[in-house]
Amino acid sequence: MSNTALITGASSGIGAALARYHAAQGGDLILTARREAQLNSLKAELEDRYRISAHVVALDLGQDGGAEALIQKIDEAGLKVDILINNAGFGGHGLHIERDIAAEKAMIALNVTALVTLTHEFGRRMVAQGGGKILNVGSTAGFMPGPLQATYFATKAFVNSFSQAIDQELRDKGVTSTVLAPGYVETGFMEAANLGGTSMVEGGGKSAESVAKHGYDAMLRGKLVTINEGRLSFLLNWVVPFMPRRMALKMVQNMQAK
Repeated sequence: MSNTALITGASSGIGAALARYHAAQGGDLILTARREAQLNSLKAELEDRYRISAHVVALDLGQDGGAEALIQKIDEAGLKVDILINNAGFGGHGLHIERDIAAEKAMIALNVTALVTLTHEFGRRMVAQGGGKILNVGSTAGFMPGPLQATYFATKAFVNSFSQAIDQELRDKGVTSTVLAPGYVETGFMEAANLGGTSMVEGGGKSAESVAKHGYDAMLRGKLVTINEGRLSFLLNWVVPFMPRRMALKMVQNMQAK
C-alpha cells in the first residue's frame, strides 16, 4: 500500500521536520518549496537514512499558477498522493497600510489560495482513491485578529475555518482534515516576518521537531484542531473568546509591538 506524503514548504522548519518524521515511519515523499538545493539535500538525507523514495519539485507556490504547476509535475511523474500537508506560508510585521501591498497579496496567494487549490485537487483524488489524510499548518494566530500582522492572522483564521469545514464534508468519504495551530516555533519564521524585538517571541518557542510530531500524530488520529501547547489551548479556547474585543485587540497589538 502506498504511503506518499506531499509536503509544501519542505525545505526547512516545520516542513522539513514533518518530512523527516514521515520518512521515519517508512513513508515516501514529494517535497516542494522554492529552494531546490535544500530540497535535494533533504531528499538525499532521507533516502539514505530511511531507504524511502523522495521526489523534489522546486517552485514558488505563491506565483500565479504555482499550485497548478505542482499538480502537473506530480502527474507527469506518475505519483499518487495519500497525505497532503499544506505547510508553506509566511508572515510580515507592520501596519497594513504601510506594508507593501504586493507582499500582502503574495501572503494571501501562498497561505490561502495555494492551500485551497491543492486541497481541492488532492481532496477530490483522495475520495476517488477511497481515503486519505490532510494536515493544514495553521497557527494560534488564527484564533484572533492580529494588529501589526493583520493579513497573516486573517490568512490563518481562514485556514482554521476552511480545514474544519473540509473535514466535515469529507470525513464520511474516508478523508480527514486536521489543522495544526502551533504557537511560536523556533524556525526562520521570526526573521522572515520581522518579529525580532517583540514580546511574542522573546520567551523562545517550541522546536520544529516537537511541533511536527504533535501535528502528524494528530493527523493520523483524525483530530479536527490541535494546539501543541496546553496553556495556549486553554487561553485560546476558554479565556480569549470571553474577553472584551477591544481588550483582546490591544493585548495582541502589545505582544507584537517593538
